[in-house]
Amino acid sequence: MAGKRWLTALVLPALGPVLAAAYAGVNLVAIEAAVKAQISGPEWAGGRLAADGMTAVGRDSWWLVLATAVVVGVLGVVYAVIGVLLRRGGRGRTPLLVLSGVLIVPYALAVLVALVNPAKALAGLYRAPDFAGGLPGWQPATVLLLVAAGLAQAAGVAMAAAQGRRAASARA
Repeated sequence: MAGKRWLTALVLPALGPVLAAAYAGVNLVAIEAAVKAQISGPEWAGGRLAADGMTAVGRDSWWLVLATAVVVGVLGVVYAVIGVLLRRGGRGRTPLLVLSGVLIVPYALAVLVALVNPAKALAGLYRAPDFAGGLPGWQPATVLLLVAAGLAQAAGVAMAAAQGRRAASARA
């Protein structure tokens, strides 16, 4: 059973970057669907498309989603490293735990940005109702991927800290 706990303590923190990439991927699919709806909608009167086939609201939405995913992904990598370092029973565990507590602030801010739903918000800002109408109904739920990433990483770091504490007390 201890082998499974060891593996779980490694896998859970590694889920953060994976789920952040999934968040970016599914949002790209949703934004591309919204761009197609915007282009074929009655509001579109010969507007310009970027070289990548995106409208201005589509491109800006994608960049904001991508930036959010990158922040969560990078923080996810940091949490994975913290999880690995906490597993060892040596000194320096307290600063790692403090660092993990401090890093939750930018993580939470990134999730808040995702919760606001940049694609929908920018559609309103750009006055692009066809874009907003073209967003799939499941798109607002993609923020749950980032929430799941955070929860998995928190559980993994906690498990790693407990394993490290047991290892340290076994040596003492």
